[in-house]
Amino acid sequence: MTALISTTGAMAQDFNYNVDRFADIEVLRYQVPGFDELSLNQKKLVYYLTEAAQQGRDILTDQNGKYNLQIRQLVEAVYTNFKGDRSSADFKGLELYLKQIWFGNGIHHHYSQDKFVPQFTQAFFDAQVKALPKDKLPLCKGQTLDQMLTVLDRVIFDPTYMAKRVNQADGEDLIVTSANNLYEGVTQAEVEAYFNALKDPNDATPISYGLNTKVVKENGKVVEKPYKVGGLYSRAIVNIVYWLQKAAEVAENDAQRAHIEKLIEFYETGDLKTFDDYSILWAEDTKSDIDFINAFIESYGDPLGMTANWESIVNFRNNEASRRTSIISSNAQWFEDNSPVDPRFKKKNVKGVSAKVITAAILAGDSYPSTPIGINLPNSNWIRAAHGSKSVTLENITDAYDEASKGSGMNEEFAYSNVEVEMMKKHLTLADKLHTDLHECLGHASGQLLPGVDPDALKAYGATLEEGRADLFALYYLGDPKLVELGIFDDPNAYQAEYYKYIMNGLLTQLTRIEPGKNIEESHMRNRKFISEWCLEKGKKDKVIQLVKRGGKTYVKINDYKKLRNLFGQLLKEVQRIKSEGDFEAGRKLVENYGVKVDPKIHKEILKRYEALNIAPYKGFVNPTYRPVYDNNGNITDVKVVYGENYIDQMLRYSRDYSPLTK
Repeated sequence: MTALISTTGAMAQDFNYNVDRFADIEVLRYQVPGFDELSLNQKKLVYYLTEAAQQGRDILTDQNGKYNLQIRQLVEAVYTNFKGDRSSADFKGLELYLKQIWFGNGIHHHYSQDKFVPQFTQAFFDAQVKALPKDKLPLCKGQTLDQMLTVLDRVIFDPTYMAKRVNQADGEDLIVTSANNLYEGVTQAEVEAYFNALKDPNDATPISYGLNTKVVKENGKVVEKPYKVGGLYSRAIVNIVYWLQKAAEVAENDAQRAHIEKLIEFYETGDLKTFDDYSILWAEDTKSDIDFINAFIESYGDPLGMTANWESIVNFRNNEASRRTSIISSNAQWFEDNSPVDPRFKKKNVKGVSAKVITAAILAGDSYPSTPIGINLPNSNWIRAAHGSKSVTLENITDAYDEASKGSGMNEEFAYSNVEVEMMKKHLTLADKLHTDLHECLGHASGQLLPGVDPDALKAYGATLEEGRADLFALYYLGDPKLVELGIFDDPNAYQAEYYKYIMNGLLTQLTRIEPGKNIEESHMRNRKFISEWCLEKGKKDKVIQLVKRGGKTYVKINDYKKLRNLFGQLLKEVQRIKSEGDFEAGRKLVENYGVKVDPKIHKEILKRYEALNIAPYKGFVNPTYRPVYDNNGNITDVKVVYGENYIDQMLRYSRDYSPLTK
């Protein structure tokens, strides 16, 4: 076991961000500055919420694939009980596979959605499984060892079986061809017909249909099975509720207590109207310093964008860094009024847009180990319009990324010249954070659907287009003089650093995350690609952006940043129209024409250049540990934040202590 380091007061300057490196992954740790300054009640609240967060780990793993939990248990059992040569190729391959399963919360890559390829033989695996003590075998009820191996060997070793967790290929049945565990025995057409029959086009306050259910066919009929106490995932949800009840007892104020109790009610009933009530209470609570998400939130794991994966983040306000977000949110109406989109799609009265910079205390579920750097919720369009939304930027997470990336040589290799390199050194840290602020705070909160438009009208393209819309809003306003006027930028050209990095990433460097011969499938990558490719094409006549060759290498050259801003505005106008009108066909064409295909020659070149840098394209985190201090009467007198746990130890501990669905 790696020694843990308890820290109080100022963080030691030699804090080690780097934890582990394997496959295409680098694991980091993050600091939680300011935790020691919280009051005792606030520390207890954070502690209870972090316990609630960790109880949902198994839910996500099971949502990601019906065999994931059994495979994780089995591979962990082989790993911890192995008696042979731990330096052998087969064992090293098994260890790599286990690390990948932990990071992907299942047997598929967290970003590409492709199934992991085991670097060990089936014969080795089967022999090790058969050598396990009987009490270590995670057999299903009534299942024999041979039956288990017959099933799991195919899942693990057949590359064509359950090959992609989320399939987004145009023209295919996205439900049947996706390996996630959100649907069973149904087709895409059946699912769409089922939900279309439930929806009322005249309902101005629709629930988020399918958000917390598994859709299956029973006796020839399509039905939903809700995730709730007494339903699917009950054992985990009961534990989550227990810790939320503890949190409610030490809530900072009545408003916070009210939304925690409403969330508990949602978990107990599974009722989506109750979830809307919770979302409203949560969005309107802008006074609390401690905040969290804990529920079925984002639907990127569903090819139809309906059923949400379970996730949680616990955080507290960073008052000093929140200055810029408070300035932005207080001017939300100005940004909405001056947007280049059609007036029909603008909000006449922007309500309740709040934003803050936060310090993440724990990451869990679909936010762990890989995590977003910004969040804007609730997702419901009508709740945003009527009650507002909350946006957060995870400053300590972005700081950890920045510290870990220093000296990587990435910009020096891919930027067009030293001018762009120096520009990014000078301005990118702030410009990048501001892009996240604008994306989350105003981008997602901007615009409105026309009356009667189905929020799910864009289907499989909805997530990509929504992320693109928020990115375009942020990019357009990064170049607006208003940011200098508000005192956020002190240099009117600082936005150019983010413009350059964004286009370079969209056209070139994000290709480092794609395997040769593959298309782009992940929603955020598609949105960056379609924005960059569209601007490249539409600005071709004026040479706004160019792809130039020098010394056999391809570079992005931006010749006119002001014209590029105008292109961002034009595309924002069109993407908002597509969303507001529910124009599925226009959205499909935009994504498919500009956001999916990869030039194999450029791809090969980028991969070769990137390989020489020896950088992991994906990063994630281990969490700190929170340890309560008790007096002789069992009362908590303090909570200590502890660092130093390594990746393997943390994952094995989580499997031991936070696996209610496998007990």
